[in-house]
Amino acid sequence: MSRVVVVGAGMAGLACAARLAVKGHEVTVLEQAPTWGGKLGWYSRDGFSFDTGPSLLTLPAVYRDTFLKTGASLESCVDLEPVDPVCHYRFADGTEVDVPDCDRRGVGRAFDEAFGAGAGDDWLRFLAHAGRIWQATRGPFLTSTLDGPLDLLRQSGRVRDLRTIAPWRSLDAMGRRHLRDPRLRQFLWRYATYTGSDPRKAPAALAVVPYVEQAFGAYYVSGGLRRLGEALYERCLERGVRFRFDTDVAEVVVKGGRAVGVRLADEELVPADHVVCNADAAEVYGRLVPGKSGDPGRARLRKATPSLAGFVLLLALDGRTPDLRHHTVLFPKDYAAEFDSIFGRHPQPVDDPTVYIAAPDDPALRPDDNTESWFVLINAPRHDPDSAKRGRGVDWREPGLAESYADRVLEVMAARGLDVRDRIRWREIRTPADLEHDTRAPGGSIYGTSSNGARSAFLRAANRSPVPGLYLASGSSHPGGGLPLVGLSAELVADLIGRA
Repeated sequence: MSRVVVVGAGMAGLACAARLAVKGHEVTVLEQAPTWGGKLGWYSRDGFSFDTGPSLLTLPAVYRDTFLKTGASLESCVDLEPVDPVCHYRFADGTEVDVPDCDRRGVGRAFDEAFGAGAGDDWLRFLAHAGRIWQATRGPFLTSTLDGPLDLLRQSGRVRDLRTIAPWRSLDAMGRRHLRDPRLRQFLWRYATYTGSDPRKAPAALAVVPYVEQAFGAYYVSGGLRRLGEALYERCLERGVRFRFDTDVAEVVVKGGRAVGVRLADEELVPADHVVCNADAAEVYGRLVPGKSGDPGRARLRKATPSLAGFVLLLALDGRTPDLRHHTVLFPKDYAAEFDSIFGRHPQPVDDPTVYIAAPDDPALRPDDNTESWFVLINAPRHDPDSAKRGRGVDWREPGLAESYADRVLEVMAARGLDVRDRIRWREIRTPADLEHDTRAPGGSIYGTSSNGARSAFLRAANRSPVPGLYLASGSSHPGGGLPLVGLSAELVADLIGRA
């Protein structure tokens, strides 16, 4: 079988390596960081531990398939726990609602109780339409490689499907067609951020995100989501995958128009029959692929809008919070202003942001039963170190900015009913600049490119690069970011190499 080099040990890199190794390929994973996981990060201090990336697993069938096809079931490796309620939401007018897990009628009742009679039926009708979009797109889009806009047409082949998908309609426009209560539309908008996007520009097809969450359930991994990555890393070792950490790849070597390996920063050449890049597509085409070989990939990325980034607080808290849910979302009065601040002509930190809190009730994450570990996420503009020179953008390394913005976030939380300032034992701040440094995600963009625009899906990097022998499996390549989609990206690339 062939020699495969995987650049990057993020979740897509691990999943692809395991799938290729079980087929008999000789697989080597090269990772610039000292450990595996990529954006599935972890931080521990003084007995407090935090997932610093995803806090929820949806569509677990993707990883069930990965683990079964590489040796043993997912449930034999990790403990999956349903998260119920999936999330607690607080709105600016004081309305609160718990969204049940995997219970659509229960969700309808919760919305009726919170927003008034009829809201639940509106949501259920919306979700039914979202289910039809899921059926229309799952095969031709999510589980198939796409190299251009005509691919979806060829694979779908039915005008009815196009009317269902409505690629010309935004998620916001679809919400306005189905959801009368503005708080329900605000709830829907949140799901655009799952792809780092602006709901006013993201396609209506993103309606599948809440559909998947409510149809197939939301799960936590006991001990933290990091355990999922650890189990996948161990599966790779069992299948003979070789890992080299603290190993910086400087270039994809192209000879005769084909990728033939990689050159490391110390000039070592690592030959390969196939190269898989589990890295941001902008990093691949901007730094790793030489000369004109990557021009088609660069041209596609230049037309795309980068995804939003994130500002993170890790809070080690004394005491316990009554009735604290696994996830809590605190909405602002003006949600649209948040996206204007991030995607507008003059990006700036959001003054009155949505606050996302992940606080699993997991003894493995805290030193004792009278403490809590909170991961607090704020949507943020990307890091731009040249912002002062260009007169716009945010340099997150500007002295004092991170600390002052952390104070602002805590003020916002207090104003919305969660004042924890007198309970903080310590806090750790992570800015978009830190994510860029740790994972080489340009600007700290969480998902590479956003889904802003009707053609956004086709501006995302294809799994098969313009360079024969070079493939992309990551959150910035097709079909997108998030744990389920990067698992699908890995499967698509493993299948492409298997057919090469």
